[in-house]
Amino acid sequence: MQTIYLSHPFDHSSLSSEPTVFALGYFDGVHKGHQYVIKQAVDYANENNMTSAVMTFHPHPKEVLQQLKQPMRFLTPLPDKLAKLAELGVDRTYVVEFNQSFADLLPKEFVHQYLISLGARHVVAGFDFSYGKWGKGTMETLPQHAEDAFSQTSVSKVEKEGIKVSSTALRALLQEGRVEDVPELLGSYYQVQGTVEDGEKRGRTIGFPTANIKLSQRYLIPKLGVYVVEVKIGSSSYMGMCNVGYKPTFHNERPDVPNIEVHLLDFDKQIYGETVHISWLLRIRDEKRFNGIDELKEQLALDKQQTETFAKGHKLD
Repeated sequence: MQTIYLSHPFDHSSLSSEPTVFALGYFDGVHKGHQYVIKQAVDYANENNMTSAVMTFHPHPKEVLQQLKQPMRFLTPLPDKLAKLAELGVDRTYVVEFNQSFADLLPKEFVHQYLISLGARHVVAGFDFSYGKWGKGTMETLPQHAEDAFSQTSVSKVEKEGIKVSSTALRALLQEGRVEDVPELLGSYYQVQGTVEDGEKRGRTIGFPTANIKLSQRYLIPKLGVYVVEVKIGSSSYMGMCNVGYKPTFHNERPDVPNIEVHLLDFDKQIYGETVHISWLLRIRDEKRFNGIDELKEQLALDKQQTETFAKGHKLD
């Protein structure tokens, strides 16, 4: 997949304008609803001998247009999003820098400068997609702004068991710790990437050595607690239990971002500096403060037993 980064204004003459089918959206998560939109574009392009393209935006519009107290966290930060789009068979992805000058484009200006000029012959987007200044452009106004340059498909909401498949619904599941319900909407378990770094090394002294994970991007972190996870290191995958939290048994302070520590089953290797991918499979319990090391060790033994039971019925990737 070819990836092209655009910043307003850009030189149209340097870019290809062959007949193209565009899927439009921010696509955080690239969940089943997003996948349906993108598949519509890819299929249409293949059937009509055109190029399939996704147009997405970075950073998130809220980060530019709103005064956020905290940086946003994402289901799929940009590198992960691009990898997922490539897996869906997209020929080209345009990543448009969302800045104030781009946000100030009138809807008709966006259509002419970012779609027609790039060869749009057909456009696919969700029914609630909006574009142009103050989001005044909608799928209902798109034919007017297109001026017969391209046709369009407006995709109705995708539902699973009466729930709209959306980034908002996925975020809610993760914030509630319901990671086992995520695949129904996402199509896979929720996954983050990070690097193993030096931690406090307390786990090894109590029989539960852990890998301390520093996330590589601003991922949305599931609710505090203990989880069963699958960890991929290189080409190998391992089962483990993961604590997300602030280790209240040992610390009173709460840093801005919770710690992520993983104890891998049947594993005894040094992996400092290694890149790991963590898939969140099942939530076991809340994080809690224990009355001393012995009580903590007893609970960790129970957590490990539950993790091992789950692992027996889970096929590793």
